[in-house]
Amino acid sequence: MAGGAMPTGDSGKEYAGEVTTYVIVACIVAASGGALFGYDNGITGGVISMPGFLEQFFPEVTDSASGGAGSDPYCKYDSQVLEWFTSSLFIAGVFAALPAGYTTRHWGRKRTMLLAGILFDVGVVLTAGAVNIYMLMAGRVLLGVAVAFASVSVTLYNSEMAPAQLRGRLNQLFQVILTLGVVLAQIINIATGKYYPWGWRVSLGLAGIPAIVLTIGGIVLPDTPNSLVERGYEEEGRRVLVRIRGTEDVDEELDDIRAACVESNKVTNPWAEILKRESRPQLFVALTATFFQQWTGINTVIFYAPQLFISLGTGQRAALLATIVTGVVNHFATYVSLWAADSFGRRFLFLEGGVQMAIALVGIGGTLALAGTNNPDVAWISENAAWIALFFMCFYICAYAWSWGPLPWLYAAEVQFLETRSAGQSIATLINLLFSFVIGQTYLSMLCVFKWGIFVFFAAMVCVMTITVAFFYPETKGLPIEEAPHVFADHWFWKRYAPPAPWSEEAKRESERPLLGDDQDTTRRRRRSRASESQ
Repeated sequence: MAGGAMPTGDSGKEYAGEVTTYVIVACIVAASGGALFGYDNGITGGVISMPGFLEQFFPEVTDSASGGAGSDPYCKYDSQVLEWFTSSLFIAGVFAALPAGYTTRHWGRKRTMLLAGILFDVGVVLTAGAVNIYMLMAGRVLLGVAVAFASVSVTLYNSEMAPAQLRGRLNQLFQVILTLGVVLAQIINIATGKYYPWGWRVSLGLAGIPAIVLTIGGIVLPDTPNSLVERGYEEEGRRVLVRIRGTEDVDEELDDIRAACVESNKVTNPWAEILKRESRPQLFVALTATFFQQWTGINTVIFYAPQLFISLGTGQRAALLATIVTGVVNHFATYVSLWAADSFGRRFLFLEGGVQMAIALVGIGGTLALAGTNNPDVAWISENAAWIALFFMCFYICAYAWSWGPLPWLYAAEVQFLETRSAGQSIATLINLLFSFVIGQTYLSMLCVFKWGIFVFFAAMVCVMTITVAFFYPETKGLPIEEAPHVFADHWFWKRYAPPAPWSEEAKRESERPLLGDDQDTTRRRRRSRASESQ
């Protein structure tokens, strides 16, 4: 695919090169790391509804689901032990997220992907072959560590390999393959659910396939030019840049990467750097983007959709089929974001998706509320509650898939300076997994207590995050990865913290002005990082 000169945003530069087949293939292979997360998300909800699995590890849940806990449909699966099985993966990922930031910076993006693939392979063997709860939980912990390492490394890898005009699309391959993993997992659950009592072992064991792909990718793929230059392998970084851009004329882009790396290598502690005043916008995004992603309520749909449909009176097989429908919608709606993120921009999709999700969540909650009444005027809702809920779930998932599903990972990575990029993405991953754990550990209990009101609660959270985007998230569409962090310099609120862009007149005037305060060294570096090139 020919691309011609590649624009670089407000600085007025254009990089030579084209969009090569090689860079697309590399990003697709790396994005197989998304399948690790997606397959696990999709397989878990089906596995914890399989009688053979529950009887072996959670017999008390089997009694509850069959009516032992009373007639309340919202409380059939209320089990702290079962919630621990689901959420143990996430709490392990929380502790692995910060080390993943260290390895991506010091070992490189591809080696971290390789480590993620190996850990996931071992975790799959333990979970699929588990003979007791301890072996099962040990496997889940390893899967959680692998997911954290993959989430940090793959999103950074694709962001840095992609040319500016396609960074949104290529970065979101992670989410596309993640949603494909969800769909395949749900289909596999339908097939293996018939094989009582061991079908769940096949479901869990097949997770090893995407892990093997990521492992192979970690061996054969090159590292990103940014990572190679940052770690001192400049010649190798240039060779990779030539190959992925399809031209020998890469000196200008390489100079910008080199300048960013020079400044990055002056920073010995990126964690301290991202806490400084001038990095406050980037820290805010790292903390909020994936935090809000989890409070959209998505895990309530992905993990527990089978239990929700069973609670509405469908059988287990019908519940799994309904879940497949939502998974298919999730996957194909993600393709909208591949096109729209680089056409309409990140902010538009964040805002539109938020409004649509809030409407859908209120619809789901209202359906469940009316289905639980004996009012003859709404009897048709009770009779068709599963179908109505399925409609609103699909409406909700469409919005999530083209907005809050893929964009937090992309946005949190691209707004970071190189010296804080690994740290920022580690923080984003930590927050994502931490609140995945919180929701996974509490959702079934909250559903039992709040009943249909839990969806209204998530709708309120969606409104809060939509307002946050409207006020505090500037647009980054079309900007190169090393220039995107400077969008905060012109933002109405963040300009009081962010240093001026290196190519701006203000930066040129201030480059020689004496600086005061603890952040003077960092600020001076960023003011001067490319001032000479801009003049």
